[in-house]
Amino acid sequence: MRLRVLWFGRAGPNNFEDEVSGYRQKVSRRWQAEDMRLRPVSSGRSDDPSRALAKEAEALQRHTPAGWWVIALTEKGKPPSSEAFARSLVRDEEDGAPGLALVIGSDIGLHPDVISGARRVLSLSPMTFSHQLARLLIWEQLFRATHILGGGGYHRPGIQ
Repeated sequence: MRLRVLWFGRAGPNNFEDEVSGYRQKVSRRWQAEDMRLRPVSSGRSDDPSRALAKEAEALQRHTPAGWWVIALTEKGKPPSSEAFARSLVRDEEDGAPGLALVIGSDIGLHPDVISGARRVLSLSPMTFSHQLARLLIWEQLFRATHILGGGGYHRPGIQ
């Protein structure tokens, strides 16, 4: 199974690039993984945000290979535990998903068709994060999932 994190953002300096790259490389030991920045629609965002979201949805579709399953990341989704997230990835793999596209919307979110067409709609938190931070969080959780599934020592469930 392959993984692709698709996110909308502007190019430029980002304090999280090294961490994202490190997690992506580690995730690639289990699943072929890539990180792909998409350019947010710049014109008419404030005048017609639904039009901008529709254009961004088209970009997501162009960069999601046919047959891949989409996981939409939005604060309106369900926040799984790290263990549940890891189990869902294994189920997707066992169910024959050729790839998963984990999508992070732009500053105006994701088009409703992306959300309704997604295999799953997840939340990293009920709070809203910048795309840079959301991207780092999903890569960390993908890395954590590899340790949960492989029995590595990185993930230590809390003692309550």
